[in-house]
Amino acid sequence: MSKDYYKILGVEKGSTADEIKKAFKKSAMQHHPDRPGGDEKKFKEANEAYQVLSDADKRTKYDQYGSDFEQQGGFGGGASWDDFMRQARGGQGNGGFQFDFGGEDLGDIFGNMFGGGRTGRSKQTRGSDIQVDVELDFKEAAFGVEKQIHLRKQSACDVCSGTGGEPGSKMEKCSTCGGQGQVAQNQRTFLGTMQNIITCPNCQGRGEKPSKKCKHCGGDGVVAKSSEIKVKIPAGINTGESLRLSGYGEAAPHGGQSGDLYVRAHIKPNKYFHREGFDVYTEAEINFPQAVLGDKIEVETIDGPVTLTIPEGIESGQLMKMKGHGISHLGRSTRADHFVKIKIRVPKKISKEVKKKLEELKGDL
Repeated sequence: MSKDYYKILGVEKGSTADEIKKAFKKSAMQHHPDRPGGDEKKFKEANEAYQVLSDADKRTKYDQYGSDFEQQGGFGGGASWDDFMRQARGGQGNGGFQFDFGGEDLGDIFGNMFGGGRTGRSKQTRGSDIQVDVELDFKEAAFGVEKQIHLRKQSACDVCSGTGGEPGSKMEKCSTCGGQGQVAQNQRTFLGTMQNIITCPNCQGRGEKPSKKCKHCGGDGVVAKSSEIKVKIPAGINTGESLRLSGYGEAAPHGGQSGDLYVRAHIKPNKYFHREGFDVYTEAEINFPQAVLGDKIEVETIDGPVTLTIPEGIESGQLMKMKGHGISHLGRSTRADHFVKIKIRVPKKISKEVKKKLEELKGDL
């Protein structure tokens, strides 16, 4: 049964050679057996279709007679994935089967898949990120605070300022990479020889090297030392949230980019205040007459004591809101609220006189 090579590659019958090549690359990438979800059968069919449609003479015959035109000893399409691998290594496939990519380098077709292909100038090494925990009390987290953090980390060398060169020495073009910061590395794979671009091991991607190494840091440009950093903790931060200080992590060797410092907040428990989001919750006890008649009580907030009016007939467990006495919303000037949970205190022991009065009031309540 004749195969529809145009349909296999997903192109129209009148497609140009470039369109066919582009379609084959896309299909080969998608169905390559070494990729997740790859399909060896579809990969083979795509290659078979490309062998015919990329050759002007074969394509003309195919358009006239269909895919059976070469079964008398020509194309046939009976190669396996093992044949493909043998051919890619330079060996011969089954029955003289040839994989012809029209003179195009296999590395160009599959370079992206294996990380090959040329790129621009290599990036220099980046320093490691650092994470530290900072402990805050409830009000420090609510209103913000400045904290001094002690760090022991890799920092830029004070003598050479991180260049790795002895003071007064000149920077010279790297002889290994010619100033490009990267070099080509050939790697033999089952698809043939692939060329990868790697960071130059001689200059670590800088493209240049000092004529004399710094004696203090040995040419690395970094030394381990202690430092103190002042960190401004914003109002409203909560436990587990982190601040990112760009460039305050460990310095990179040879003048590369420093890493980042992550400061993670940990808020110590408070026996009086409880936090939910940006709202603050506390409890207040009142006696039975206060619950029935109403009253004014003093409530401790993060701003200090504030008077709260208790309405008549309040029930135990009811929440009273004190607007604007909560925690500042992170990154904003507005504040959340303070909620007071009312608890009606019932005495376990009372005098005979009080008991008598309650008995008299019992029928009226």
